[in-house]
Amino acid sequence: MKRPNDHTNPFLLTLKGVIMGAANKVPGVSGGIVAFVMGFYEEFIYSLQKFNIKAGKLFFSGRFKSFYTYVNGRFLALLFLGMIISYFSVSKLLDYFIERYELYVWSVFFGMIVGSIYYIYKDFKSWNTKTIVMAFLGIIAGISISFLNPATQNDNLWFVFLCGMISVTGMALPGFSGSFILILLGNYVLLLVDSVNVLFDTFVFIVSGDFSFMSDPQHLRLLTVLLVFTLGSMVGLVSLSHLLSYILKHYKFKTLALIMGFITGSLGVVWPWKEALYKQDALGDFIRDTNGEQIIENYQRYLPEMNTQTIYALLFIIFGAAIVLGLEWYGNKRKQHI
Repeated sequence: MKRPNDHTNPFLLTLKGVIMGAANKVPGVSGGIVAFVMGFYEEFIYSLQKFNIKAGKLFFSGRFKSFYTYVNGRFLALLFLGMIISYFSVSKLLDYFIERYELYVWSVFFGMIVGSIYYIYKDFKSWNTKTIVMAFLGIIAGISISFLNPATQNDNLWFVFLCGMISVTGMALPGFSGSFILILLGNYVLLLVDSVNVLFDTFVFIVSGDFSFMSDPQHLRLLTVLLVFTLGSMVGLVSLSHLLSYILKHYKFKTLALIMGFITGSLGVVWPWKEALYKQDALGDFIRDTNGEQIIENYQRYLPEMNTQTIYALLFIIFGAAIVLGLEWYGNKRKQHI
């Protein structure tokens, strides 16, 4: 792959990282789509693929400057700095809005996924018997997940590591939302809201000279979960970028068809109008997690009545789809000026 021109403006590159991080945080939107439409997707993938045997030799032989140059370290460092800034800010906002406006938040997510599906489908020109079968299999898999009991929150560190590996695929593959997969796995709130908020709070405590969090086992547990999740993301970002590159090179259209079908069939998972059904023990008492929160066992989905709240929710669905389609419009406009 020919190396594209470097992005030289550190502020703009960090800002692109902020936008990409926000996209990775929101279910239904792929950070890879943002990278693609803002013109740095090729360089991003190029830089990730530089983490290979040669890079390892440079690093472990102490040639850190050569390693930094070889892996395009300045580009990646500024981009990931933006993502880190984004994760803190977007996490706090999501925490606030999910608690107070859950229906509208899920409506935006639902609209974003619908917009993402349209974005991928409209440019797919390789329909044949094999790709149709793959799309059909993806739809069946997605619908099956929608009707299964959703995965409950799981802070087992091996599972958290796996979630980290899976969640970063959205950065390497435009149109594939890693945060959406975390919803299916049941760990979206744990990994992208609670853990990130705890890290933010930790920085605030340290700056203010308050180290009482060191004696809070739940606080420390969430920090451990975030560390393992981050390690899994780093491993996944490097290894899966190579794997995805191979798969897309040899089975590109079949893979894309399968992903399109899967996301389409999984729309029921993020259906905005649903009520939580909580786990109960044999005596009928609600089962709670380590935070004292009731554990969700399943959701009861329903069709809404037409009222003011429903109209607002429908408008938020349209708004969510418009965000994704707006990114597409921006990308097309940018191409016309190149």
